[in-house]
Amino acid sequence: MQVREAMNPVLVSIGPGHTLRQAAALMSQRGVGAAVVIDPDAYGPGILTERDVLRAIGAGLDPDVETAESHHTRDLVFAGPEWTLIDAAEAMIRGGFRHLIVIDHDDVVGILSVRDIVRHWSRAAADLRTTA
Repeated sequence: MQVREAMNPVLVSIGPGHTLRQAAALMSQRGVGAAVVIDPDAYGPGILTERDVLRAIGAGLDPDVETAESHHTRDLVFAGPEWTLIDAAEAMIRGGFRHLIVIDHDDVVGILSVRDIVRHWSRAAADLRTTA
């Protein structure tokens, strides 16, 4: 089972100037827990997660003032679409994160979450039970 089979090709993409409230609204509308931050002045994408937003609000910061620039993660581990789901899950465990941006030839092609992995493995297990 490869990352390409479980990843979500639909991304929430934001700029570094989006406020945390704007980012949270976009993530909520799409039902996802992370947004890819595209900064034309930076090398490569970053990621803003629901956890980042929660930490900022929990610290008493104003989500209408704080921006993705100040709260997103820039130093990322990226997955390739050909990675196995086991490789992706191990990378998440080692790094202590729940999302991987999927890159293919320098292009962002999707995002993979722990939920995506579990969903894919659960479906595969259900398929095995019905064919056994």
